[in-house]
Amino acid sequence: MELYIGGYAQGKLSYVMKQTGVPLEKVLDGALETDGSSYEDVRVLNNFHMLVRNWLKAGVDPEEEIKGILLKCPRLIIISDEVGNGIVPMEAEEREYRERLGRILCTLAEKAEKVERVICGIGQRLK
Repeated sequence: MELYIGGYAQGKLSYVMKQTGVPLEKVLDGALETDGSSYEDVRVLNNFHMLVRNWLKAGVDPEEEIKGILLKCPRLIIISDEVGNGIVPMEAEEREYRERLGRILCTLAEKAEKVERVICGIGQRLK
């Protein structure tokens, strides 16, 4: 598994596609998809942060969901925005989302073969 993180609109998906050569039809947009049944044909999971948000809104345990997905797809490339920087939200749900996503990304980074931060379309290898 590989993990790519960075701020909003920093060119993460374009960078990953150039680096890996994965075709667009193998990319799943996490902002649109919440059904885990289709992950077996996926190579890149883009907008992972939105998938976590959707799981939390639906009352689903995101930690368990990602474990199941990685069992089906151990070579998955995950792309996520970093959402823990900046102003802390006033809403409890938003604070929980940021906390959970941050902890999930830490766990994924620990398990990943490769971790990169992408800024302005340029990757910086962290692991």
